[in-house]
Amino acid sequence: QVQLAESGGGLVQAGGSLRLSCGASRGTFMSYSMGWFRQVPGKEREFVAAIRRSDVNTYYAKSVKGRFTISRDNTNNTVYLQMNNLKPEDTALYYCAATTGLAVNAARFFGSWGQGTQVTVSS
Repeated sequence: QVQLAESGGGLVQAGGSLRLSCGASRGTFMSYSMGWFRQVPGKEREFVAAIRRSDVNTYYAKSVKGRFTISRDNTNNTVYLQMNNLKPEDTALYYCAATTGLAVNAARFFGSWGQGTQVTVSS
């Protein structure tokens, strides 16, 4: 089963940018569609973005569309989340996830998860 490790989180002012990375190991990276999710205490894990194996099809939550971009580097087994124009409501623990299934827009469809990286946006 693939193992995932996120990095790139931190503290940023509103309007700023961050790029999250997620490295994959122990699996065939190109076999997986990849997703980014986020969670704040007391709330369910929320879909942010996903990208299919082919790197052609991407999907975004309405709250981040136009500000966030998901991409993947199949050579280096890494998926990225470029986050621009960050807002305080983007503050959360961000998780990377992998699935071999077709559905990618909810946490229940993903079987492999990283430990998460914290993103904090100050106003």
